[in-house]
Amino acid sequence: MERLPTSPGDRPAGTEAPSGPAYTAAATVNEQGVVTEWSEGARRLLGYEASETVGRPAAGLLADDPAESARRLAPWQDRWSGTVALRHRDGHRLEAGLLAHRWTSSGGTAKWFVVSAVTGAPGLGWGEPLREWAFAQSPCFLAVFDQDLRLVRANAGMERTLSLTEPEMLGLRLPEIAPDPVSDETERRMRQVLETGEPQVVDAFIRPAGASTEHGWVTSLAPLRDPEGRVHAVCLAAHDRTGIEGTRQQVLVPQDDAATRIGTTLDSSRTAQELADVAVPRLADFAVVDLLDPPPRGDEPSSGLSAGPVAVCRMAVQSILEGSPESRVSVGETTVYPPLSPAAECLAAGRGAVYATSDPAIAAWAAEDPGASWISEYGTHSTMVVPMRADGITLGVAVFGRHQHREPFQSEDLWAAEELATRAAVSIHNARRYTREHTTTMTLQRSLLPQTLPDQAALDISSRYLPAGGEAGVGGDWFDVIPLSGARVALVVGDVVGHGIRATATMGRLRTAVRTLADVDLPPDELLTYLDDLVLHLSADDGDRQGTGEAALGIGTTCLYVVYDPVTRGCTVARAGHPPPAVVSPEGSVYLLDVPAGPPLGLGGLPFETVETELPEGSLLALYTDGLLQARDHDIDEALDSMFGALARPASTLDTVCDRVLTAMLSHQPDDDVALLVARTRALHADQVVVWDLSSDPSVVGQARRNAAEQLAAWGLEEASFVTELLVSELVTNAIRYGEPPIQLRLIHEGKTLICEVSDASSTAPHMRRARTFDEGGRGLLLVAQLARRWGTRHAAVGKTIWAEQSLLGF
Repeated sequence: MERLPTSPGDRPAGTEAPSGPAYTAAATVNEQGVVTEWSEGARRLLGYEASETVGRPAAGLLADDPAESARRLAPWQDRWSGTVALRHRDGHRLEAGLLAHRWTSSGGTAKWFVVSAVTGAPGLGWGEPLREWAFAQSPCFLAVFDQDLRLVRANAGMERTLSLTEPEMLGLRLPEIAPDPVSDETERRMRQVLETGEPQVVDAFIRPAGASTEHGWVTSLAPLRDPEGRVHAVCLAAHDRTGIEGTRQQVLVPQDDAATRIGTTLDSSRTAQELADVAVPRLADFAVVDLLDPPPRGDEPSSGLSAGPVAVCRMAVQSILEGSPESRVSVGETTVYPPLSPAAECLAAGRGAVYATSDPAIAAWAAEDPGASWISEYGTHSTMVVPMRADGITLGVAVFGRHQHREPFQSEDLWAAEELATRAAVSIHNARRYTREHTTTMTLQRSLLPQTLPDQAALDISSRYLPAGGEAGVGGDWFDVIPLSGARVALVVGDVVGHGIRATATMGRLRTAVRTLADVDLPPDELLTYLDDLVLHLSADDGDRQGTGEAALGIGTTCLYVVYDPVTRGCTVARAGHPPPAVVSPEGSVYLLDVPAGPPLGLGGLPFETVETELPEGSLLALYTDGLLQARDHDIDEALDSMFGALARPASTLDTVCDRVLTAMLSHQPDDDVALLVARTRALHADQVVVWDLSSDPSVVGQARRNAAEQLAAWGLEEASFVTELLVSELVTNAIRYGEPPIQLRLIHEGKTLICEVSDASSTAPHMRRARTFDEGGRGLLLVAQLARRWGTRHAAVGKTIWAEQSLLGF
């Protein structure tokens, strides 16, 4: 009804109720306020024939002016009740209590169903005798216990169930009436009701002595209060789980059974099959599980599907008949539910329903859809459809049928099926969300890890990365290989705390920071110090954005940083809470480098220490994350022994070494990420490195150029002489003019790269600037930057080195 009175009121004392039998007056009103249906009871109440009301405004039946006494219902309101002044056909005023429900059909058409109960002659009142009869004859188990938790009242249901009369139980406590641990728990809950005044529910059975575990009652406990609100007793109400007085022995699927058998994996197909397997034969004789095809996108709640054709993919089938012959659609195939079929209606409405074979909806479905022929072919007499929904998202539908069970589906069967379907839908939804997040994280991580290892002459390198298995998700382990100046190479392995996309994103930020710091040639200990500060800042910023007060992003991250110099064969190592590297000597002995552990990143306050050692040519370095050692079910010593054994075995390639290590250490997919980086050292010999000591005299610049040209001729690189002489001239001139002695020139021929380095004892670093038109200087470093592929400054404990690197690919 479009407009209804604003507030209900009591029936006026002067209004006489009609005499005779009670009846119901009913009518329907569309959204435009026009009467569409008129019952015989409505005619009796107001005197209008159906022909006089149907098709006319309902407001004409009101005795008061609608503009003054009515209000418009809110669009979301689906029910209204109150007292309305109506106009009888003979003109007199009649106040009636109305109850109105808004109904919306599957096609989207809404109407109001309005009813009014008209009482006849005065009937039996709700007096004390009727209340006593209700208590005594209730099919529920009812009992009242006083403040001492002793029984003072028990109804016939309790007497019959326990085979005891009320006089035999009066004054006894529940554990004395039905000795059982559940009775002790129930009594404890009754005491809570007395103390707190709050109702309690016992999720267990109360069983008489000797009764089977399948027969029991779900128990509710409620306080009984006096008019002042004081609690004087406890009312116990128990409902027979196996049916009222055993008249219906319906077997439902226990929820604890469903909890252990549905959603055991993150596999949607398997979860769907587990749902069907649990339902058959306990709940149904035949079951199919169909998921929407294509599946819904994202995690946004569904606004509801239309009742039109619905495409689904059959995910599971189960039947008490061998081979599940009822289903004409195989698992994995797609099918379409026709419009207004029970499955399509179920998906549109978002709620389950039970149908008998005689229902017109079933007949229409079977006539339109060949896939529904199983209903008639196998004598199905009862069908049930249940939506698969999780987090407000409709995933699909489960259809159940009975052709061997004699009893049709009942409301408790529908409730059980909805519970099973919801459990399965949550598992499927979580599996899909996990798959999406896992795929996103893996894609991000693959993009952040090195795609190829850089070309360099210092080390032969091979690597492996294995993401974590199970539900933990991808973590933040990473590795990197960074070419440095002077033909040196940095090896990095790190492990970010946590899993998922946040850990991966943090890994990417830290890897970028390490590369940036490595480009300025910081020593390992200084690099870790800067990285530690960075983690602290990132964590604080993330905590501020989240508004949680927690700054945990990246804190606890570990990192190992190794620099190898092929000229000196020196190896410089520092670590922040990370496992030390393993070394295999050319003779085959295996040991861990003794490197001070240092604190994990993000803790701050403690220094990092550097260890320097010399590695003979052909030594093997193994860097790894702790997931490699934790993957074994043994202690750390046994894990290290296994790794040492795999590293010590001779192998023709480093890929073989990596595979042997993983095979020895991993018996299954690891629970944590594993990063492994294996490198074999090379050395640049005397015929590839030349060093000249220079005096601090401008006259040596020309000699330095001649020395460089002669050495290039010896290496067969005459075509590179012009550029090299210019670079040597500029760098040596700068060192003499602005640096301090001693001054040294070094040329390194590394494969297709030529490196020119000039060192001096001054710590002042040069800065490139743009010279003005009439400036006599300031163009040297600009010229170096134009001629070299890359250049930079490297500081040492005393002094610095300016280096410039040329590519020899064109010569």
